[in-house]
Amino acid sequence: MPTEAPSKPGKEELTSRASRVRLLVFDVDGVLTDGGLYYGDNGEVMKRFNVKDGHALVMARLVGLPAAILTARSSRIVEARGRELGLAAIFQGRKEKGPAFLELLAQLQIPANQCAYMGDDLNDLDPMSLSGLSACPADAVPEVRQEADFVTTNVGGHGAARELVELCLRASGRWEDAVGLMRSTDKRSTS
Repeated sequence: MPTEAPSKPGKEELTSRASRVRLLVFDVDGVLTDGGLYYGDNGEVMKRFNVKDGHALVMARLVGLPAAILTARSSRIVEARGRELGLAAIFQGRKEKGPAFLELLAQLQIPANQCAYMGDDLNDLDPMSLSGLSACPADAVPEVRQEADFVTTNVGGHGAARELVELCLRASGRWEDAVGLMRSTDKRSTS
């Protein structure tokens, strides 16, 4: 007998959950990137990140909403990108994402119900189920789309992360402040 899909929160409930978010956590491959892995003779050498996603993460940081990475793979590229964006934490090589997610939250002293997590594949289901707001890109695997509270209209690596950032900033009343900061300075940080 097939299990019934959990119901998605309505707009009001989604906005309420998004307003309580104090930390954004993202998977990398398929969320912050398009999921493509580019290999050369010396191994992995490139990943494609979206500048609009990066810009949104900088905006969030500047108005007090930090972000972090939790990924099963390890890459110097991810470390460099995370530092460039000023992320609060970069957890790489964490195949057991549920325990790693709890470790990350403990390290940053954020309750799970005040965290948003965005993933795209089966290994993201545990942290999604633990978070106060779960999200995924439009091209996530069906099981993840079914479980997510918020499914973006954009695919991974093409603005999906930005949609979650905007949802949380608008819901918490920080969007206008973020826009104002971006208008007043373009030299605080790169995106």
